[in-house]
Amino acid sequence: MSLRSRLILSYLIVLMVTLGVITVALLLLQAAQPVAPGPTYERLATIGREFLAEFNAGETRLGQLQGLATARARMMTFAEENDVRIIIATHVSDNQGTVFLDTAADFQRGDILNIRVDSPSYQLPLFLQRLLNTQVQTSLGGFADNDGVRWLFIGLEVVRQNDTGSAILIADRAPEQTLQRVLAEFRDNLAMPLLQAALVGLVAALILAALISGNLLRALHDLRTAASAVMHSDYAHRVPVRGAPEVRAVAEAFNAMSAQTQANQQAQQDFVANVSHDLKTPLTSIQGYSQAIVDGTAKDPAHAAGIIHEEAGRLNRLVMELTDLARLQAGRLSMQSVPLDMGHLTAAIGQRLAIVAEKKNIALHIDSPSMPQVVGDGDRLAQVITNLVSNALKYTAAGGQVWIRTQINNGGIEVVVQDTGIGIPPEDLPRIFERFYQVDKARGPRRGTGLGLPIAYEIVKAHQGRITVTSGGTGQGTAFTIWLPSPHLNTVAR
Repeated sequence: MSLRSRLILSYLIVLMVTLGVITVALLLLQAAQPVAPGPTYERLATIGREFLAEFNAGETRLGQLQGLATARARMMTFAEENDVRIIIATHVSDNQGTVFLDTAADFQRGDILNIRVDSPSYQLPLFLQRLLNTQVQTSLGGFADNDGVRWLFIGLEVVRQNDTGSAILIADRAPEQTLQRVLAEFRDNLAMPLLQAALVGLVAALILAALISGNLLRALHDLRTAASAVMHSDYAHRVPVRGAPEVRAVAEAFNAMSAQTQANQQAQQDFVANVSHDLKTPLTSIQGYSQAIVDGTAKDPAHAAGIIHEEAGRLNRLVMELTDLARLQAGRLSMQSVPLDMGHLTAAIGQRLAIVAEKKNIALHIDSPSMPQVVGDGDRLAQVITNLVSNALKYTAAGGQVWIRTQINNGGIEVVVQDTGIGIPPEDLPRIFERFYQVDKARGPRRGTGLGLPIAYEIVKAHQGRITVTSGGTGQGTAFTIWLPSPHLNTVAR
């Protein structure tokens, strides 16, 4: 099933569930509401009109209770024929009356009848009001019998408020809410609006599904096209960032992944080129001088053998560094963790390299007092600092300066190696810790293996520290900063 079809189906399901919930809620609400008394009042008004027509035509007049006893049989018959109950009450006020006659024989003569008048809240149809009001004063209301059953009545000849008088109440049972009544009212009043709402919702769902699915399908198409391009080595291809925030986030993540893949691919190509260069040069020298020795054409075999030995040592160092880097990155290089004073360790390395600085006429400044201890491998950390200081001396011209200092910062110990050397271009800073990466691709004899900084990075990382580099650009010098956590400083901070 396509995405568009699933969206449409899901919207239809949500629409159906929503309409179902609304229908059930309306049915429950309708069932909880009392039945409207209007139809009962109108029926009683019609019967009251017939009652007035029959009894006013005879000798008995409303409001004159003398002689009503003789009309009891006629009232019983009238009540039975019309399926109503007739009560004659005297001394009627707003809320009470005294029973004189009850055709249902539920109330006895002299019983007090509590009534409720609804005249202000409900009005009869105009034609019934005109018919009744031309002959008698009327009122509408209800009462409860001795069994608690609710009745509705129309009162004929009811006297005004704060007076007392007589009234004839024509009553019928108050309608009760039933399932059939609820369903009938729902069908008559609510079914059609709900059906219309369902049709409108269906059209809206189709439109929304088309719009949303169109946006999603367009975004998925862009992602598929970009993925296919990356698969065919087109790492520069990017996904258009558009649409909803979630879609934009996916596009941005894919573009970031493509950029990282492109950078990794470039790094891999550089790695292969650098390894080829670093292997080709010593191998060529070894092959050439060894062939000269074999052919007997070497003027100084001892010198040729020395060069072979030197180049072989260079190859051996390259292989050892590659092995160390691989073990560091895999976490398999063993380290001896002991408490160390980075101030003393850094000062010792600076003093050892001071001779190199003096030969190059470089001012080496050492500011490395005793520091709180860190836990680490002294040989590996010394290797890192030695590499950084050696690079600073190597790429700083005569008359330049190199600073080595240790300090406390951010709950740890920092070792800073700063120089006034050739600097690093801004475009090379992000790649400075990559394997075999060389800032200056044409250093000639000064060219290194390109593994010192990656190894330093992995060693510091293995100590839960970090190493960063800053430079103002070419000719502006460079500063490397090593930060290592100190358990003593962390405990004090806590």
